[in-house]
Amino acid sequence: MRFPAATLAVAAVVVALEGVTTLLLGVYVAVQTVIGSPSDYTTSVAVAAFGVLVGAGLLWVVRGLYTAERWSRAPGVVTQIFLIPLSITLLQSDRLAMGIPLIIAAVVGIVALLAPPTTRALYGDDADPRS
Repeated sequence: MRFPAATLAVAAVVVALEGVTTLLLGVYVAVQTVIGSPSDYTTSVAVAAFGVLVGAGLLWVVRGLYTAERWSRAPGVVTQIFLIPLSITLLQSDRLAMGIPLIIAAVVGIVALLAPPTTRALYGDDADPRS
């Protein structure tokens, strides 16, 4: 399938990378909870479940972006909005290796999701305020 807009493809790739990363981190925490000895088992299970569910949810959003469904933009934008303060916190904590790629992904993602070609691809003629 060909994307109706390059910006929509960029947005889908960014959200897919975020989704896969979150899913893998959730699985990692789950595995470490099972094979390790966490100080708080309940919290470890909750964090693992949260990571897996959020990662799977983001991949569902990617499917919506891939098929150019209107609903998919809102959760993608909300995700990017949450990632910006998270990445700033990482940068302030001298975790540059995590903070810099995360803020770049969040900015690229939000710009791509809110770009006019993405809006036209998702909303068609409804996106034109002059109509």
